Amino acid sequence: MRIIAGTARSLPLKTLEGQDTRPTTDRIKETLFNMLQKEIPGSYFLDLFSGSGQIGLEAVSRGAQYAVFVENNKRAAACIEENIRFTKFEKQTRLIQSDVLSALRRMEGTFQFDLIFMDPPYQGLYEKETLEYLKSSSLIKDRTMIIVEAALETSFDYLEEMGYRLIKMKNYKTNKHAFIEKAK
Repeated sequence: MRIIAGTARSLPLKTLEGQDTRPTTDRIKETLFNMLQKEIPGSYFLDLFSGSGQIGLEAVSRGAQYAVFVENNKRAAACIEENIRFTKFEKQTRLIQSDVLSALRRMEGTFQFDLIFMDPPYQGLYEKETLEYLKSSSLIKDRTMIIVEAALETSFDYLEEMGYRLIKMKNYKTNKHAFIEKAK
């Protein structure tokens, strides 16, 4: 696993051994960032259920102004800290070791994010719970893009009822990315 492009290009990143995290493959990450390339420069980026922090670090490497990582697992948070130091992105990042909903509540009034990426454990409905919270949060703008990495069978049929719209769905062999924003 490595940074694919930008100022930290080709730097290797650490990840946890075992099944505690499920790192996004470089190929899927590259596809994702190709789709987001116009939105990244100057953005405020929120990486929820961060794992190794590779998605937020890739965003900073590609020009995001600031990235916040939220990770509850102590070992994963330590891995993110190590990756932040290694890439020398300490001034452009912040790590919050906490469950996602508590972290979101604490950040209210502090940040407004342009892009939010979340890769929650599959089949736990954490994405639905997080979207429910974000719909009335000051952390998102009208044009904030929310990207959810999910299992292929994950349904997002509740989005319209919740006040969101699905912009696009990108399916891969084993998972998918849902691109979501507030309905206008």
